[in-house]
Amino acid sequence: MRVLGIEGTAWAASASVFDTEADEVFIASDPYEPESGGIHPREAAEHMGDAIPSVVEEALAYARGLASSHDDGERAAPIDAVAFSRGPGLGPCLRIVGTAARALAGSLGVPLVGVNHMIAHLEIGRHQSGFESPVCLNASGANAHLLGYHNGRYRVLGETMDTGVGNAIDKFTRHVGWAHPGGPKVEAAATEGTYLDLPYVVKGMDFSFSGIMSAAKDAYDDGTPVEDVCCGLQETIFAMLTEVAERALSLSGTDELVLGGGVGQNARLRAMLREMCDARGADFYAPEPRFLRDNAGMIAVLGATMYAVGDTLPIADSAVDPNFRPDEVPVTWRGGAESIARTPDDGDDREIRGAEATVTMGDDHVTKRRLPKGYRHPDLDDRLRRERTVAEARLVSEARRAGVSTPLVRDVDLDEATLTLQRVGEADLAARLSADVVRRVGELLSALHDAGVVHGDPTTRNVRVGESKVFLVDFGLGFHTGHVEDHAMDLHVFGQSVVGTAETPGPLLDAFESGYLDAGGDAARTVVDRLREIEGRGRYQ
Repeated sequence: MRVLGIEGTAWAASASVFDTEADEVFIASDPYEPESGGIHPREAAEHMGDAIPSVVEEALAYARGLASSHDDGERAAPIDAVAFSRGPGLGPCLRIVGTAARALAGSLGVPLVGVNHMIAHLEIGRHQSGFESPVCLNASGANAHLLGYHNGRYRVLGETMDTGVGNAIDKFTRHVGWAHPGGPKVEAAATEGTYLDLPYVVKGMDFSFSGIMSAAKDAYDDGTPVEDVCCGLQETIFAMLTEVAERALSLSGTDELVLGGGVGQNARLRAMLREMCDARGADFYAPEPRFLRDNAGMIAVLGATMYAVGDTLPIADSAVDPNFRPDEVPVTWRGGAESIARTPDDGDDREIRGAEATVTMGDDHVTKRRLPKGYRHPDLDDRLRRERTVAEARLVSEARRAGVSTPLVRDVDLDEATLTLQRVGEADLAARLSADVVRRVGELLSALHDAGVVHGDPTTRNVRVGESKVFLVDFGLGFHTGHVEDHAMDLHVFGQSVVGTAETPGPLLDAFESGYLDAGGDAARTVVDRLREIEGRGRYQ
């Protein structure tokens, strides 16, 4: 089988041919390179209009060459199908790509396949690595998120709540006066710099870049050498991405991680992810650079997979979608029983390795050690381990005084970032999911928020369930706040963890919100209303 793919979501006008028999991918690309600043949608569309026909013709010529040398004369066309990026991306660019794909499929009389660009980033890594069901960290210009397959769709486990990672870096480089793309320039400058401490914002498996970008611009304006700012930017942003990737591995129980997106070409990011996975005993795979940046090869490969199971589009139904969410796509080419979620062990007489700490179970106590993370810069690692140990010890006790069931704190060793806590519950919530229990979690979070505290990471792994009681644990990302946005983010984080791991998340989420609303009254209704806003604010809405 041979499939021709066309890509043009933003800057890369690209066409490709994937030959499934030889497992070979030919790619022709003509990237848009703005003279200054970032990507301008009108200029990018003009470039697509000029470049798409030529790269398609180059790919088609390659396919004709294969046909003449390998086919037996019975094939009516040099390709079997045309695949194209339907979104997400810039609308003017997508429409040019869609028009080209329809025209080519129609003229050759072959089927049309519409591909989600972000899922293609994941699937090219899965295809080449041979992994069974990995978590994917997509780090590209306009996006940054974690995806995992569960219950027939790819689920967004975590994502940026403001801007994509590449765009965030580009905002700083435009401020400095550097031309697009900024990522390679930051990577080069960082090797000459000294680490600069910058804001670090992780909320469960979500993250934010707005604060760090403002701080980086201010530091540069105040005279900090640009090399030092670049070093701080790179170390901080990539440590955030690596941490949330580890959280996704810990939550789901899987031991496979693939990287996608153009920012994945950065050697420091790949080194961090590899070191994290090695420490966890997980497998890591990063495709070669031509498959990390936007390219039609990944579109052709996923297009061939979809075509093989009959997942094609009538031309009348092939409209592009600039906001095409990856979790909207029915994943027809994978088995329904496949999942990133691994059934958690119901017992706990063992050493548990979480995303952030190792917990050793005793008869009536647990010892929680925040061990050094080798992938993080030592100064950043020391700060985070100490801050989170202090926060957890303080907030666990404050929450308990506010009527929220938490373990007692028995000892704190700040030098070793170690806590000794009362042993509570019989298993993690992940192993005991039920409507009654998650309703109780909603009630506990409502009481916590009423006391002016957010948990910061309320996932199914950070709730302990006993015979008659439910406990909140692991307050390392918590803080004091009365702001409705922060309270709503707590609900969002919990909801993401349920959707990413539960077999039937809908009734559980309903029970969770009912518990929160019934316990919190009018204030809780305001928080849930804000939660609806947050859910509509993600990068794919």
